This record gives sequence, C-alpha cells and structure tokens, in this order.
Amino acid sequence: MIIGVTGLNGAGKDAVAALLKAMNFYHVSFSDLLRKELEQRKQKITRDALIKIGNELREKDGADVLARKALETVKDGENYVFTSIRNPQEVRLLQHRKDFLLINVVAPEKMRLQRLTERNRENDPTTLAELRKKENEEKSGNPHAQQLHTVAKMAKITLVNDRTIEKLQEKIERLVSDYLYKLHETRPDWDHYFMNIAEQVKLRATCLSARKGALIVRDKMIISTGYNGTPKGIGHCVDGGCRRCTARHLGKFKSGSYPEPCTCCHSEENAIAQAAYNGVSTRDSIIYTTFTPCVNCAKMIINAGIKEVVCKVVYPDDEGTKLLEKAGVKLRVLG
Repeated sequence: MIIGVTGLNGAGKDAVAALLKAMNFYHVSFSDLLRKELEQRKQKITRDALIKIGNELREKDGADVLARKALETVKDGENYVFTSIRNPQEVRLLQHRKDFLLINVVAPEKMRLQRLTERNRENDPTTLAELRKKENEEKSGNPHAQQLHTVAKMAKITLVNDRTIEKLQEKIERLVSDYLYKLHETRPDWDHYFMNIAEQVKLRATCLSARKGALIVRDKMIISTGYNGTPKGIGHCVDGGCRRCTARHLGKFKSGSYPEPCTCCHSEENAIAQAAYNGVSTRDSIIYTTFTPCVNCAKMIINAGIKEVVCKVVYPDDEGTKLLEKAGVKLRVLG
C-alpha cells in the first residue's frame, strides 16, 4: 500500500511517517526530492527555496511531477509512505492506483505552533501571525503551485493528532490494519486476463498490416497462441516476404483489395494451426482474439469445434461474424 500524508505545518506529518517507517514502510518525501534538486543546483535549502523550486518544476514538467518521481521508487509488494504532498494533480495521479490512501493530519493551531517552536528549525514561524502568513502562501490558486487547502479536502481519512505519540501510534496501527486488505490492486477477470495476454501475443506479429493476436483456451488454460505473419520458413512480411502486403503499402491498391494472394496467415488461423501441429484438440474451447474474425478465420473456427469467440475490436467486415452466428458459435465483444 501507499499512504500519502498531507497536513499543515506542525500537524505531525513527520511523526506519522516515522511511525510508519517503524512498521517497515519506505518513506518518500516530496520535499526531499526538492532538496536534492536544490543540492544539485548548489542552492541554499530553505522553506522558501523549496516552495520556489517546487513551483518551478511543476510549471516546467507538469503539476504532478513530484508524484511521478516518487512512483519511480516504488517496488511491487512493498509499503510506502509519501509525505509533503502539496498539489491536487499529485493526488489525482496517485489516486489512479488502487493501493493509494491519502490522509490529512490535523491538530489545533496553537499546538502546531508549539511543536514548530520546540523543533526550532530555521525559518519556522514563531508566532501565530507568522504561521498563518506562511500557510496562506501555500494556498495558491495557481494550478502549478502549492495548494495545501485543496489537497487536504481530497484526503479520504482525517487523522487528529492532538494527544501523545502513543495515541498517534495506536491510530496509525489501526489505520494500517483497517486498510491492509482494502488497498490491494483488483485482479482482472478471466476474459480480460486472457485478452491482455492476446495483446502481448500480437506484439510478435510480423505482418505489415495491423498486428493481431489470438489464443485458444480450454478450462481456463491456454492451449495455443497465434499472431499474424507469413508461414514458417517464409520470409517475414515486414522483410518483404508477402508481395501483396508490400504492394499495398507501396500504394498499388487499397486495403481490402485482393488483386493477388496474401502470403500472411491471420492470428486465429495460426493459433488453430499451432494446436493441430502439437496434437492438441480445440473442441469446445474458447478463442480470444484482438479483432473479430474474418470470414476465412470464422470458417476455421467453426470447423475446429471452437464454441466461443471473445474479441476486443470489431473488424469492419461482418461476414465472419454472420457466419459464426449461423453456425451457433457464441461471439462476445469485451467492453
């Protein structure tokens, strides 16, 4: 999981991060990313300098630049705490992940000032007037600047930190326990799982036409795959192995015209042929294909005993789909 932490000065963001680090969360501070930038530029690190360089980077590389940099450090299966989140676009990018949770740490104003005074950092406010002034500077309406007030409203959880560190620890441990199983990425259903694999299969296509992929499944097990390209032992279409495809891309005729035979095999055709080559029955199987089948592939699907076709994109020629319907082969288009 990734827990994002936001909040006003002195609310206890660092304390929350420290407690999560003690629970083996990796800490990624957006402010530290800015500090590194200042160090590279050999500039003095102050709060005002951090705000300035942050606004500059957001203006130059996009308002979510720090979130993108932070996500580059994330490894699958590990837990992270992100701090110093100050722009809504950073949150929106992170919210695309199912494993992200934003919490807003709050505390009474006087208590926050007391904490700031006790930590005694350079340029920290020492009066309520200074504190309010600093915080108003972080409430910009500029989309590329800090907008802490807007970020705070986007938090799913408000964590009140107005008591002891032990009480805060209890709250953090309860929070992690409550969301441990809720924040995992959802698994794709079987249809999308197999279609995603078909999308990878098509990357092997060697035809000059649109790349297509197919795989045949029975009992939720892949028994064969195929992509479009020339037969075994024949020069690849992308290397000039198919005269028709080459002529079409040289502008000799339009797509869909067949003045001469095409050497390439379609993905469904290759998947069925591969199953036959390896002695695997396709009876009562399901074929997943990135395009609805053409009429020739539809004929092969019917005669191969395939009971269902699941596709992603509808091919402009509907003769194949009509043939499947007449033969009683089920066709589904994934949404």
